[in-house]
Amino acid sequence: MSTPTSTPASTPDRAEVVRRLRAAGCVFAEGEAELLSTAARSRAELLAMVERRVSGLPLEHIVGWVDFCGLRVAVDPGVFVPRRRTELLVRRAAALARPGATVLDLACGSGAIGLAVAALVDDVVLYAVDIEPAAVRCARRNLAPLGGRVYAGDLYQPLPPRLRGRIDVLVANVPYVPSEAVELLPPEARLHEPLVALDGGLDGLDVLRRVAAGARDWLVPGGHLLLETSLEQAEIAMAVFDRAGLAPAVVTDDELPATVVVGSR
Repeated sequence: MSTPTSTPASTPDRAEVVRRLRAAGCVFAEGEAELLSTAARSRAELLAMVERRVSGLPLEHIVGWVDFCGLRVAVDPGVFVPRRRTELLVRRAAALARPGATVLDLACGSGAIGLAVAALVDDVVLYAVDIEPAAVRCARRNLAPLGGRVYAGDLYQPLPPRLRGRIDVLVANVPYVPSEAVELLPPEARLHEPLVALDGGLDGLDVLRRVAAGARDWLVPGGHLLLETSLEQAEIAMAVFDRAGLAPAVVTDDELPATVVVGSR
């Protein structure tokens, strides 16, 4: 999460806040201290926020937002926190979405991906789906100003039939961590984000397979499916896309680092 451009007035507690965050293992303690100090409306609230952070809660859940693609996106407790690497997914989706395109964000979490695509492409018609009630509530709040519609349910299941064959760009950041690797995730993710947003099954690609299998029914001819995955999983993911009738390609960004598999109908 990036720090705000304005710096709040210093408080007598700042050095102590930094010290406590560092002791708790926060790598970016000074930046986090600034964000917490800015968000707190009183010294008591600041101390309470620091206690929550020291106990392991994600910083984004404490302050209530994340900086994603230059946007302030609301993130509620219990909702998956968008990662910076997912900016590649946004950039590729935006490059394929023309003004006025119909965009579907599956497994949307906070709705950050759809929100960011809409910020880059004019007049998109935005739909989103998530199975987690907390995520649906959060996404509705983030996407309401754009007229985005958010549905509660499992992948394509809650979508209105009229959207079948009408989606131009289908984008999804589904879970792709193999089940046995979930326990190796940082505690702030493993303990405070929903397991359904992290656990991708035996090889991490269970949900990706389900999304790919149904994509052709919802995409327009010439439409695109984009999914984030790991570089190690990309070859298998491409084969999955091919079997689903989608022409696959892989896009990577070594700086983030990030990998996106793109399938074209």
